[in-house]
Amino acid sequence: MKSLRLGNANIAEGYAQIKNGEVWLMGMHVSPYEQGSYANVDPLRKRKLLLHRKEIRKLIARTGEPGITLVPLRVYFRKNIAKVLLGVCRGKKAYDRRDDIARREAERDIRRKYAR
Repeated sequence: MKSLRLGNANIAEGYAQIKNGEVWLMGMHVSPYEQGSYANVDPLRKRKLLLHRKEIRKLIARTGEPGITLVPLRVYFRKNIAKVLLGVCRGKKAYDRRDDIARREAERDIRRKYAR
């Protein structure tokens, strides 16, 4: 919690999974607390999210089809409790990825040209 309050969390690689009726947050990196002791936990450990049963049922229904995943959008505090805003997302298609790569390479070429 102390490390989260200092803003030492990275949700860029994070995603959520539903296993046995529980929601687990995977891949979220929370740096160890600097003033902590030898008892600091693994920064990439999976974390259990506490949701109401009704919310979990809704998420199961929304993520039932292939290509749909739960992604953490934001980590925030409300009344001293850390909360995670989850989004239901669909992955990119192959042609979308290729477009993004082509756009990135074109921008890189332009920057190289003007940097000289």
